[in-house]
Amino acid sequence: MSEKTNVQSAAQASPSILEIRGLQKSFAELYVLKDISLSVDRGNVMSIIGPSGSGKSTLLRCTSFLETADGGDILYDGQYAVNGGVYASKAELNRFRTKFGLVFQNFNLFPHYSVMRNISEAPILHGQNKEEVSERAVQLLKKMGLEGKENAYPCQLSGGQQQRVAIARALAMQPEILYFDEPTSALDPELTGEVLKVIRQLADENMTMVIVTHEMAFARAVSEWVIFMDGGVIVEEGEPERLFGEPSQERTRQFLRNYQQ
Repeated sequence: MSEKTNVQSAAQASPSILEIRGLQKSFAELYVLKDISLSVDRGNVMSIIGPSGSGKSTLLRCTSFLETADGGDILYDGQYAVNGGVYASKAELNRFRTKFGLVFQNFNLFPHYSVMRNISEAPILHGQNKEEVSERAVQLLKKMGLEGKENAYPCQLSGGQQQRVAIARALAMQPEILYFDEPTSALDPELTGEVLKVIRQLADENMTMVIVTHEMAFARAVSEWVIFMDGGVIVEEGEPERLFGEPSQERTRQFLRNYQQ
């Protein structure tokens, strides 16, 4: 991964919290992302839909620096984290990492940590006041409907409860934007609703979110903007009522026929 000494500001200030320009990623000879460009304004919810293998999760992983992009730009608040495939310094990337939280489809909680420690570990390691972090964690558990679970361990929780702990953990760092990578795909249908309810509540509170999801009705209801990906490209994007109701591309129409609207 290449490094640059200083973060370069975008030539013009952008109202978007996140901008991606011409992002590219390949694994060996397989091109997973091909010239992806998008922007997310503060307070908005963007849903990314598409078939398995379309590049949705890889896009989130590149945006959160879990994968290294081969080319393109990634900007947070108008500052380059990645400029033409060249990454900012390690220290600067660590600063950018404080701007987002990531919720995985398989929860990724530490099994040997209590719920409280799972939520509070990262903020404390980043130097935040332990008492303030603990108080924030208690409030987040209340917000997630998990009061009294502070001392429980992940194995004692349902899948839906574990995912709500994972959301609380992401929120504990007080990020500016939350990424969700298919947050309900590992859950039984009965537990999916409780997680979607939490995400909907965050949307009502104007939390900026990018959600990779197969929940079409949810994406239509909660999003300001929807992107349909296939084959590593953005096939179509637009406001949810237009994209779900009157998609302009045949590939989008074909994909949506598989879901009950």
